[in-house]
Amino acid sequence: MRMSRYFLPVLKENPAEAQIVSHRYMLRAGMIKQSSAGIYSWLPMGFKVLRRLEQIVHEEQIRAGHIPMLMPTLQSADLWRESGRYDDYGQEMLRIKDRHDRDMLYGPTNEELITDIFRSHVGSYKDLPLTLYHVQWKFRDEVRPRFGVMRGREFYMKDGYNFDLTKEDALHAYNRHLVSYLRTYERMGLQAIPMRADGGPIGGDYTHEFLVLAETGESEVFYDSEITDLKFGDREIDYDSVSECQAVLEEFTSRYARTDETHDEALFEQIPEARRRSARGIEVGQIFYFGTKYSEPMGAVVANEKGERVPVHMGSHGIGVSRLVGAIIEASHDDKGIIWPEGVTPFHCGIVNLKQGDEEADAACETIYKSLTALGLEPLYDDRNERAGGKFASMDLIGLPWRITVGPRGLKNGVVELTSRRTGESEELPPEQAIERIAKIYAGL
Repeated sequence: MRMSRYFLPVLKENPAEAQIVSHRYMLRAGMIKQSSAGIYSWLPMGFKVLRRLEQIVHEEQIRAGHIPMLMPTLQSADLWRESGRYDDYGQEMLRIKDRHDRDMLYGPTNEELITDIFRSHVGSYKDLPLTLYHVQWKFRDEVRPRFGVMRGREFYMKDGYNFDLTKEDALHAYNRHLVSYLRTYERMGLQAIPMRADGGPIGGDYTHEFLVLAETGESEVFYDSEITDLKFGDREIDYDSVSECQAVLEEFTSRYARTDETHDEALFEQIPEARRRSARGIEVGQIFYFGTKYSEPMGAVVANEKGERVPVHMGSHGIGVSRLVGAIIEASHDDKGIIWPEGVTPFHCGIVNLKQGDEEADAACETIYKSLTALGLEPLYDDRNERAGGKFASMDLIGLPWRITVGPRGLKNGVVELTSRRTGESEELPPEQAIERIAKIYAGL
C-alpha cells in the first residue's frame, strides 16, 4: 500500500480524552474514531490489525478441533428467562423491544443462544464431544466506558462453547482450551498468564482468566515470578490426548497466579519472598466450566449409552479480540509510538523514500515495493512529498516492526538501511539482501 493512496489520518498531538497509552496511540495512528461513548469506528489500519488477530484466533481454534459458526447480535429475552439470567444480569444488558413489542437484547454473551441451537439438533451421546465457536460483536452497557477499546461498550469477541457427556470430558475441553489459548497469545507476541479467577455472571466452579501484565491494567494480580519464564513455544500437542493437555495445564497453573478477586494471602506467602510479585494486569480472555447450569433449565439433554436422558456438561471460552489490540499496544510501545509484534503487524515493512522525485530513489523504492508484494508480503510505502523527519515520525508512531530507508547517498554505495523498530538498530544492506531478510523473518510465522 502506498501512503499517498491510503486513509491514515495521523494526529500530531495527543487527544485530550485519551487517558492511557493504547487509547492515545490508536487515535493518533488513525486506527479508530469514537462514534459515541465506548463505541468506535475501526479505521483501515485498526481494522487490519483486528482482522490479523481474528485470523490467528480462527487458526488456533480450528487446530484444536473447534467448529466455527456465526450467531446474531440480537437475541430473544425468552431464552434468557429460561436460564434465569434475564433479570439477574443487571444494567449492563441493553434491553430492546421490537416493533411487535417483543423483548429483545443486544447479546453480551451467547450461552443461552448456543444451548438452544444444541438442544434443537443434538440428542445422542454419539454426537459428542462438540465445541462450537464464533467471533462476533458484543455489547455491555458499561456505566463508565473508558480507556478506548480496552473498556468499551461494543467489543469484538471470540466465544466458544463445549458440550460433553460427562464432567471428565468437559474438563478435558477446558484443558484443551487453555492450551490453545497459550499458543494463540504467543503467536500474537504476548505472554498471557492464566490466573485463577471468579466466575462472575457466567458462573462455574472452574475458571481461569488470561492476563497480560501492564501498568495500566485494571486488575491487581499476584503471582510467582517463575511463571513468566514459561513459554509454549513450538511444541506440538495432540489436542485429543487427555494426558498431554493435562500436563500443559499443570505446567502453567501449578505456580501461584491469581487476580485480586481470588487472591489467598496465606498461599501467596508460601512462595519464597524473592519470587513473589504483584502487578497490574489486562484481562484478554477467560475460560469456564459450568457443568449443567444452562443445560438443565433449558433442556439440553442427550441419550447416554444406557438410553437415559441426561443433561450435557458445558463450558464457555472467550477471547477479547478488539481488547487485544489495546493490550498489545500497552505491552509493546515506547515514547515514539506503537511497536507491533511481527505476528500481528498491519503491514510487514515500511519503506521510506528520503527524496521523493529523485529518479534513482523512486526506482529503487518501486523495485523493493514490488518485490516484497510479489513475495506475498504487505509493505507500506511512504511515497508522500514530506520531509524525512515527518516520515520517520509517522513510521515510529504506527509501529511497523521493520523499515527500509532509501536515499540517494546510500544508493550511490549500493545500499539501503534496514531498521528494527523494537531495538532501533540499523544495518546497511544491498536492496536485494534487505528484501531477503524481511522475507526470512516472516517465513517462520
